[in-house]
Amino acid sequence: MSAAQSALGRVIRGKPQVIERLLVAVLAGGHVLLEDVPGVGKTTLAKALARVLAVSFARVQFTPDMLPSDILGAELLDPKAGTLSFHRGPVFASVVLADEINRASPRTQAALLEAMNEGHVTIDGKPHALPMPFLVLATQNPIEFQGTYPLPEAQLDRFLFRLVVGHPSLEDELEILADRRTAEPLDSLEPLLDGATVLALQASVRAVPVKEAVVRYLLEIVQATRRHPELALGVSTRGALALHRASQARAFLEGRAFVSPDDVQALVEATLAHRVIPTEGSRFGGRTTAALLAELVARVPVPR
Repeated sequence: MSAAQSALGRVIRGKPQVIERLLVAVLAGGHVLLEDVPGVGKTTLAKALARVLAVSFARVQFTPDMLPSDILGAELLDPKAGTLSFHRGPVFASVVLADEINRASPRTQAALLEAMNEGHVTIDGKPHALPMPFLVLATQNPIEFQGTYPLPEAQLDRFLFRLVVGHPSLEDELEILADRRTAEPLDSLEPLLDGATVLALQASVRAVPVKEAVVRYLLEIVQATRRHPELALGVSTRGALALHRASQARAFLEGRAFVSPDDVQALVEATLAHRVIPTEGSRFGGRTTAALLAELVARVPVPR
């Protein structure tokens, strides 16, 4: 996976942590919500990932008038044969870019829930398996609210990570302009993996051992979110499972055969910040969920 990190780093300059988190999500079999302003490389990152993994890619531009069938597909009548046949929607790709997902209605957003959680979709009572591996990369603009529908907690909980790409530094932006002066770096990307290899890597991640002390440390952090006076909603058991699997994937990505407390700490914000709800007093006081989680983690004793 180090070759994949290097390749993605040549396309998305100055964002090694975002690339690392994205590859951790791939290894953990999770989905990612990219929350940032337009023009920072979210779509390019999704395309580059699919090309490096050598898997199918589909981009869906979400709009208020979109229907669930526009994503999932539908049974259509063949007028000549007089029979119904299923026409697959864009969700039947290994990497699905759900662009501006919060512009679609809640009904359409919910069409992705089964796909993200179960790995299949049900059309007219018939289940249809999705290709494996399967990864949803959704984007949303955090500063534009007109004509949008905020993602409900149940939908947010299906995302392993919520990531912010951010603007590049001056030096990185100079390199970006130089890279694109005569060519598009995305076009030069070579396939480095394939679907079968990704599935084998995901199986290896699930086999990475986690000592009981580290599991207890992880759960103490999760349970502390449920007792925190400034959090109206703490992390669910699904969130604990997500942090556990993500920590295994990070250890595997770094070439270690064990999970350390550092893996848990490094992924707390990306994994848990979108799963908690601060109280009104906390929000009005300008306290961010990232700051609350950082203080909470600092208070939980680290196992030796």
